[in-house]
Amino acid sequence: MIWLSWRQFRAQAMTTAAALAGLAIALGVTGPGLVSRYDQLGLATCHAACTSLASEFFAELKASPYAALFYAGLVLMYLVPAVMGIFWGAPLIAREFEHGTHRLAWNQSVSRTRWAAQKLGLVGLASVATSGLLSLMIGWWASPIDHALNYGQPNSGSAFPRLSPLVFAARGVAPLGYAAFAFVLGVTAGVLIRRTLPAMAITLVIFAAVQVLMPTLVRPHLIPPVTATAPLNLNDGINELMISSPDNRMTVVGTFGRPGAWILSNQTITPSSQVFSGPATAACIGNSSTQQTCSNWLDSLHLRQLLSYQPASRFWPLQWLEMAIYLVVAAGLGLLCIWQVRRRRA
Repeated sequence: MIWLSWRQFRAQAMTTAAALAGLAIALGVTGPGLVSRYDQLGLATCHAACTSLASEFFAELKASPYAALFYAGLVLMYLVPAVMGIFWGAPLIAREFEHGTHRLAWNQSVSRTRWAAQKLGLVGLASVATSGLLSLMIGWWASPIDHALNYGQPNSGSAFPRLSPLVFAARGVAPLGYAAFAFVLGVTAGVLIRRTLPAMAITLVIFAAVQVLMPTLVRPHLIPPVTATAPLNLNDGINELMISSPDNRMTVVGTFGRPGAWILSNQTITPSSQVFSGPATAACIGNSSTQQTCSNWLDSLHLRQLLSYQPASRFWPLQWLEMAIYLVVAAGLGLLCIWQVRRRRA
């Protein structure tokens, strides 16, 4: 039975192995140059006031092919679990139903439970291994950029640390859970619907929805976030200062000096703990107003920042927790598939 499952899957396995080998060569050739420049700038040994070095590193990065490779790696890590769920998981058993070959398989000496379990096990392990190898290779290559992003870029809102939703799902061990979930989700859709194309479509929709809901509703609360209050220091810079008409309401968002932290909320509050909304005075909107007069007026209000965030040290705990959640859900879906196969009429 294992040999038969392998023969049915070997074309996909050999294609995937060749693609991984090609990617490994490309990353192995370009990676040392990226690490060398990171070390030359002193970022490897920098522990404080590293923002200017990170800015210089990113300026060089934008003018090189490394930036395109970095974003291509992110896209690849997002696509691969979904592709395996759609093209490996959904047709795995649905195709047997469509072609009627399940009748022959279920009348052999191999039990339905063993038949379904071996199909799920072989291709499921291949899915997890593929995602794990991909995450390992891309994570190694992109590690200098990931570390530099923790320091951010001055006067730029585009910095995103490893904990940010954009990067988190493409690093560490979490992609192993995504691959297992996407694959078993596809198999489950195929078993329940018994048609390949509808199962592929439903797999894509559900997996995409889960990948959107997880970082917005679940991940921020897997570990209770840290809440902090600090004086608003305008000398450190302002991320956002907006004045809206006609009532001159103000939105002020200060910077936060915790490298690598994932900011969940950042509000400016008054000494009475109310969210600051202005209104703006002539110091900020009058004909004689300047940035300095506006800053002086805001300083006189003794505003504070109310922050909720996940510190950088929680990257790996959150990775393991999220992977465990996806693996548990995948195991439950796998048991559902086996139960459905056992009770299905031939």
